[in-house]
Amino acid sequence: MAAGPGAAGEIDLGVDIGGTFTDIVCRRPGEAMWTLKIPTSRGDPSAAVLSSIAHMTRRWGIAPAMVGRFLHGTTIATNAVLERKGAKIGLLCSAGFRDVIEIGREMRQALYKIVLEPETPVFLAPGAMRKEVIEQVSAQGEVIVPLDEASVERAVAELVAEGAEAIAVAYIFSFLNPAHERRTRELIQRAHPGLAVSLSCEVDPAFREYERTVVTAFDAYMKPVIDRYLEHLEAGLAAAGVAAPLQVMQSRGGLAGTVVARQRPVRLFMSGPAAGVIGGTIVGRMAGRADLITIDIGGTSSDIALVEGGTPVIRPEGRIAGFPVRVPMVDVNAIGAGGGSIAWIDGAGGLRVGPHSAGSEPGPACYGRGGEEATVTDASVVLGYIDPDYFAGGALRLDPVLARRAVERKVAAPLGLSVEAAALGIHRVINAQMVEGIRLVSIRRGIDPRRFTLVALGGAGPIHATALAGELGIASIVIPRNPGVLSAAGLLAAPLEHEVAAAFPRPLRAVSLAELKDSLAALDRQGAALMAAERVDPDRVAIRYFADMLYIGQSYHLEVPLRLDAADPIVALYRDFLALHDRVYGHSTAAPAAIVNLRAVHRAGGSDRLDDGAYAASGGAALKALRAIRVAAERAAVTAAIYDRAAMPAGMTIAGPAIIEQDDTTTLVEPGWRGRVLADGNLLLERQGGTDA
Repeated sequence: MAAGPGAAGEIDLGVDIGGTFTDIVCRRPGEAMWTLKIPTSRGDPSAAVLSSIAHMTRRWGIAPAMVGRFLHGTTIATNAVLERKGAKIGLLCSAGFRDVIEIGREMRQALYKIVLEPETPVFLAPGAMRKEVIEQVSAQGEVIVPLDEASVERAVAELVAEGAEAIAVAYIFSFLNPAHERRTRELIQRAHPGLAVSLSCEVDPAFREYERTVVTAFDAYMKPVIDRYLEHLEAGLAAAGVAAPLQVMQSRGGLAGTVVARQRPVRLFMSGPAAGVIGGTIVGRMAGRADLITIDIGGTSSDIALVEGGTPVIRPEGRIAGFPVRVPMVDVNAIGAGGGSIAWIDGAGGLRVGPHSAGSEPGPACYGRGGEEATVTDASVVLGYIDPDYFAGGALRLDPVLARRAVERKVAAPLGLSVEAAALGIHRVINAQMVEGIRLVSIRRGIDPRRFTLVALGGAGPIHATALAGELGIASIVIPRNPGVLSAAGLLAAPLEHEVAAAFPRPLRAVSLAELKDSLAALDRQGAALMAAERVDPDRVAIRYFADMLYIGQSYHLEVPLRLDAADPIVALYRDFLALHDRVYGHSTAAPAAIVNLRAVHRAGGSDRLDDGAYAASGGAALKALRAIRVAAERAAVTAAIYDRAAMPAGMTIAGPAIIEQDDTTTLVEPGWRGRVLADGNLLLERQGGTDA
């Protein structure tokens, strides 16, 4: 579809890198989106991003100079940790606290594991890469022992001699008095210009020394990696003729320019999944649904999130590779279950699926690229869900013979099953894993998923949607217009956002409004500086405030919105804390509370729509063919109607069994479900006998 001539700087381009495919979304204001999926380049993820420019020009006639916004969701930060490919770092600690990162907390994630393994990220800074510095600050922020600058210079010289590419600095109580950490950075930069430095007083200015040390070490671990990646990507975009500034998605769900992203790389965790949740939230809102469970199923993973009242849940701390990362992020539960997940037989003769994935290279056996393992995608081909001639809109032709051969050799023969039964078994196992992932964000938190609507996205999401909803008792599903590229589309709707925080340890009864406002004003100055670095007009910036609160004596806090426009902001804050505590924990009491941290979130831009173009069917025949498929609820094959989604007009209804095909995904409508095309082109699926809330 050619875009035709256009003015410079009028095109928005979103690119999201997944484990198997890189998704590209292109939009001109006032018009519909153009979408494309291309295989991810494993060796150099930026190569797929840069190749998107060539695709954009060749397929849509859009010149690089026409791009006004280039928005990017990336897994580079997460993968650096998962694959242990970050920088070699050194860690500077207060004297006597060298082993904080190794001691960790007493909680264990695997209580019954026979062979215990370390659950602290010692790999970030082994013993030889941790050095003590002579200094001491009290719990009130007073300097007890001045910073011994000679000990800093000596420690850093030793770390650099050991090959350190970055230095993390985490002194005790630096969140109350950051003077020693900031002076340490000056000394490092004077002696070793260009050496990356991360300070805990800037990365995570809050109490709990272990968590603060870990997140600061992760920040330093990723800094050189992120810097090289963004520098290479920006150079490639400039060489391709794209003059638009590059913006990347952060873990909280807002965009940041590369200047700021380089300063705070730890905030790029879960970048792509956060964009998917934004897109899913908007789609749900368009369908009149505010309480949602979004599931983004790609080639290597499934990312699951809860949205209540039209707002994604933001958690103050996430876990990456099992380690705590105290960075506000969209609450996404990521599991190793996707279309490329490999089916295998364990030692007890049981069928397992994942977490290992065939990825894009070599990919599932049906790709014909040398892969020999049976994957979920191969099973979908065997079951008749995917048309081998229309995968990714026909851009990639699949080989059903190879798919069948892999399922037979790897699963059916070892288990003594037919190929079709084995393929159904693969789907049952992967669906059970996804259902458990959904339960983790709902039932295990006291939330009934039956009152939620499931939003299925990702290249494989719509294939599994009805099976997942049926297992959980969910009565309605929304399939977006472009589910396979919704994470990339979410980038186009995301706001530019920066969050700054500071420690504010005070019993609430001792807090004065003047003191509170002074502290928030200091945060606003930091937020304004970040926005100024993005060249954002201050008049376009909206500011929200939050306080991290707990009962006096509690160990963990809750983030409570702070309403300065209330008649008595402090009284309102306490009441809101009680209400939130009751909602999260099921109880509250009128006991004394305290503030731990203050936070300001500066936001500009953003949209409540993904696509400016009105939905219109293509005008062709919606019904393409009939095809025999296998579903879990039926003993024999059933005949499914095959529909072309582009030709389905608003208001059209269908009943399962049915297959709906489009360029970026395939939707399976199992028996017992009916579907209706909404006015905006999104598809609403309901269980027959269910209600449309």
